[in-house]
Amino acid sequence: MYDRILVPVDGSDSATAALDHALEIAGDHDATVTLLYVADTNEPSQTRIGTDVVDVLESEGEEVVSDARKRAVDRDVPATTDVVQGASHDAIVDYAERKDVDLVVVGTHGRDGLERYVIGSVAERVVNTAPMPVLTVRATDDALTYPYESVLVPTDGSDHAAVALQLGAEVATRNDATLNLLSVLEDQLLGSLTDGTDRESRAVDLLADAESMAADMDVVDIVTNVETGSIPREITSYADREGIDLIVMGTHGRTGLDERLLGSITERVLRTASVPVLTTNQQPEA
Repeated sequence: MYDRILVPVDGSDSATAALDHALEIAGDHDATVTLLYVADTNEPSQTRIGTDVVDVLESEGEEVVSDARKRAVDRDVPATTDVVQGASHDAIVDYAERKDVDLVVVGTHGRDGLERYVIGSVAERVVNTAPMPVLTVRATDDALTYPYESVLVPTDGSDHAAVALQLGAEVATRNDATLNLLSVLEDQLLGSLTDGTDRESRAVDLLADAESMAADMDVVDIVTNVETGSIPREITSYADREGIDLIVMGTHGRTGLDERLLGSITERVLRTASVPVLTTNQQPEA
């Protein structure tokens, strides 16, 4: 699936976790990893040392990508490095497009203060604007599982969710993983004009269509489930309860009287999921 993987690095724990996970994926796919440090032009970075003017952020970036490359070498993964200037999320997306990468793997948290890291705060912007899939990874105490054994794809029946389903099915097939398909009926306040039984019936039909689509893509082990509650909370709760290794989501969904935008829900899942989240904002084929 992947030949070229881009990993923005800044030395933070989350960026390192993303790098380590990306190296596992790259090793499996025989892919090349590009390690990118963005020297944020919004921050003052030049200083004078003797008679020389030195860009502190660029110097720091060279050290960061050098350390990251050593991790890649230790795993026998081919890696290139680059340090660029720009606004962090724009620079990452622009670089990914120019280098025609297949996947961006980025950490979801950095730290604030005088030693602020750039990765994390920009992750959601990259997710929303990158034309290729983006895998977000949080730094956790628990080791991440790869190859994936279980993949979760929440769906709301939208075209964008169908694109995410296709991506999730491809991942599940390659990893011989169980594909979990989830539809969440959001809690309704003060009653509803839509009968609850009818809503659940629609969800069951939606999942049946999704299951058929996944089966056509050679996914062998498929589980479907309907939950009721807050959509992002039910997604992350299901992932934790069922031991999911990867969540795959679209960044846009459909609107309607009783629907939520899947895109905003995806952002909330990114902030709270304990496992990697693979997102796509690709448009469905006409």
